[in-house]
Amino acid sequence: MEDILTSIIGIGLAVILMFIFPLITMSDRTDDISQLTVEIATTEFVDDIRQTGKITPDRYDQFVGNLGSTGNTYNIEIEVRILDENPSRKATVQDSSAQGENLYYSVYNSQVNDKLNNGKEYYLKEGDIVTVSVKNSNQTMAQQLKNFFYTVVGKDIYIIAASHGGMVTATGK
Repeated sequence: MEDILTSIIGIGLAVILMFIFPLITMSDRTDDISQLTVEIATTEFVDDIRQTGKITPDRYDQFVGNLGSTGNTYNIEIEVRILDENPSRKATVQDSSAQGENLYYSVYNSQVNDKLNNGKEYYLKEGDIVTVSVKNSNQTMAQQLKNFFYTVVGKDIYIIAASHGGMVTATGK
């Protein structure tokens, strides 16, 4: 009886070592490749916006296509902080020659996507700040296996994410 139990345990360990462990390792590598692809695509997209001063529907569709090539779905968040220049002088008693502050107001996904979905370009000006954040919204194979074996990763945790931003260096029109 002990020999049978030992054999069953040995076969179970062999299955785990021969099939399950390599599957987990390969799915982790796939997530690593997806992570790298998302980081590169996000960086190129934001740098293009910063250099040209505009977000075009074609460039946005290309960005979404590059993300989709990983086989995952993503939530894309775009924030544009628009420079609202206030050139008026501050009226203070101490320093009457000081210039007014430069203030920013934010524009988010819905306003940018409204313009892009209508086939129009979204223009920015020099000094604006653009930030793009990407997070996967589906569970990858690695997340599912970790949930099954380790019970570590929860439903709301993402593995593949990237964020990039910077100041626009050219006016878009």
